[in-house]
Amino acid sequence: METPPDLIYYAIPGFVLLLTAEVLWARHKQADWYDTRDAATSLAMGIGNVITGLVSKLLVLGAFWLVWEIRLLDLGFAWWVWVLAFFADDFSYYWFHRMSHQIRYFWASHVVHHSSQKYNLATALRQTWTGNLSGSFIFWLWMPLLGFHPVIVVTMQAASLIYQFWIHTEAVGKLGPLEWVLNTPSHHRVHHSSELKYLDKNHAGVLIIWDRWFGTFQQEQNRPIYGLTKNLDTHNPVKVAFYEWAGIARDVRRAGSLKHAFFYLFGPPGWSHDGSRKTTRQLREEATARHRPPG
Repeated sequence: METPPDLIYYAIPGFVLLLTAEVLWARHKQADWYDTRDAATSLAMGIGNVITGLVSKLLVLGAFWLVWEIRLLDLGFAWWVWVLAFFADDFSYYWFHRMSHQIRYFWASHVVHHSSQKYNLATALRQTWTGNLSGSFIFWLWMPLLGFHPVIVVTMQAASLIYQFWIHTEAVGKLGPLEWVLNTPSHHRVHHSSELKYLDKNHAGVLIIWDRWFGTFQQEQNRPIYGLTKNLDTHNPVKVAFYEWAGIARDVRRAGSLKHAFFYLFGPPGWSHDGSRKTTRQLREEATARHRPPG
């Protein structure tokens, strides 16, 4: 099995330089973009992601190779295949990301990235330790099955994540016509907000067109409030990495029925059998009802 170099490792020096520049710019502007303990947690999560990735990315690549063995086509490495792979990867990322907000099993890994109440380039490094191990790669399996070589698939995945680093900033405003096509800092700030009008919006990787086409786009209207609807009270990276998994385990243990246990695992985040918690959809329905004119 051929193991391609991970482009993200080569990008780390660039990440460090841009992050340092943003910190200095924030100090110059006296902006409240950074909190020392929060940034330290984000960096620890990023380091943990790199360490766990030494094993988990072999698992992902192995899965792609297994599917490649039963491929329907062999598309090769022509330039147009790389272009198609870019769009295929970005489309896959959109649905992975969207489902990570709609299915609690995947949210348990992805919530880590949303747990910071600050929005900066350090937050971009606040990455899951469990995503690949829990099977997030299944959203890309169709690509090697169709005929995209595994090396192309993992290369496109890495390139997408490298692109997404720079959009985690408040230092860049709106970018004019580019806002119609690309995922920009403005669009992604919306995605990291805990405000109801912004929840579960703008799931794009590189291209915002998927959100526009599939009805999940939301324009940035004000500076968002970042974090979760119920924020964590810890900066301990181990607790941040596993707290939602622990929450799932508690809920499943107390579910009382197989049906409830299933929904605590694969239902939307916030689902509860007794209504003690609310999903995003339920919160929106309640807000709509409150503002509906009487009669």
